[in-house]
Amino acid sequence: MIPVEAIWLATEPLDMRAGADKALARVIAVFGAAQPHHAYCFANQRATRMKVLVHDGIGVWLAARRLNRGSFVWASSASETALALQTDQWQALVLGLPWRHVGSAIAVL
Repeated sequence: MIPVEAIWLATEPLDMRAGADKALARVIAVFGAAQPHHAYCFANQRATRMKVLVHDGIGVWLAARRLNRGSFVWASSASETALALQTDQWQALVLGLPWRHVGSAIAVL
């Protein structure tokens, strides 16, 4: 298991055809750099699919998740490009639940 110290949510959609290199380029564009033991989450335009890029300190891992019905409750804000999520919020997000009602997200960019 890769230890993850921080989970970041990008508010702008990502093309789900993107591979690890394109996702890493987006992480650098949005977050400035890929920090070791941080996870970076992106959704497609309809928020029915999610990709998560995790830097393990040596390289990067890219995982995808798709909901069969419904969509992920995603952040969409013109003023924020990224949010830091708490563990409880992350767990609600991947299940498609309204994660904003759990704890508090921190706008960073």
